[in-house]
Amino acid sequence: MAKQKGIIKLEGTIGDITFFKTADGYLARENAPVTAQQIATDPAFQRTRENNAEFAKAGKAAGLLRNAIRPVLQTAKDSRVTARLLAEFIRVIKADATSARGQRNVIDGETELLQGFNFNSNAPMGSTLYAPYTATIDRAAGQLSVAVPPFIPAQMIVAPAGTTHFKLLASAAAINFEQEEFEAGAEESAVLPLNELATAAINLACTVTPNSTHPLFLVFGIQFYQQVNGSYYSLKDGSFNSLQMVKVSGV
Repeated sequence: MAKQKGIIKLEGTIGDITFFKTADGYLARENAPVTAQQIATDPAFQRTRENNAEFAKAGKAAGLLRNAIRPVLQTAKDSRVTARLLAEFIRVIKADATSARGQRNVIDGETELLQGFNFNSNAPMGSTLYAPYTATIDRAAGQLSVAVPPFIPAQMIVAPAGTTHFKLLASAAAINFEQEEFEAGAEESAVLPLNELATAAINLACTVTPNSTHPLFLVFGIQFYQQVNGSYYSLKDGSFNSLQMVKVSGV
């Protein structure tokens, strides 16, 4: 440890040197790097080890969910969805009221906290689709579905400029977080015109194994298209598409 001399006294860190004020005056010391061995064994880093363990569990859980719904997620996500979903799974794990710190997990947490999560924060579902719908999970039958009564697209959808058509879609997943496995299913409507004519009733029913003992997740979304010479083109590579976690059933 060295004593600062001179007219200008420093406080803070520059490179590997920390400058600080004490009762004995202004001092400076070199920062000693923390080794992996210290973090793994030193009692002073017990909280760090516990936090790291739970952070790793949250990361794996978030990755499993993203993989399970990847076909629809690819069409409706923002650049920070990985970090945002990780933060939500950390909340889920911290809601575990039975396990010790460092051992808290998704299964004993509250997976229902994920309900309402928007995978594309630039196009939240609640600001895009105003048509009413009902999301249901029938665990016994292994059916996760979204029912949308007839609606007039031009009145109930906030679509980006240039949109001529749209499609509704749903994806479901049963996830075994302990074994890092999942089962998924998906369903989508036909490509429909964005006009003043009412749609027919739309029912998107996804299936997984009946009586699953794992958490069940149901996402619902909308994709926008522009028709040119008989072909449908996604607007701006899906940056306007919405996708939301509309129903979760824990265990």
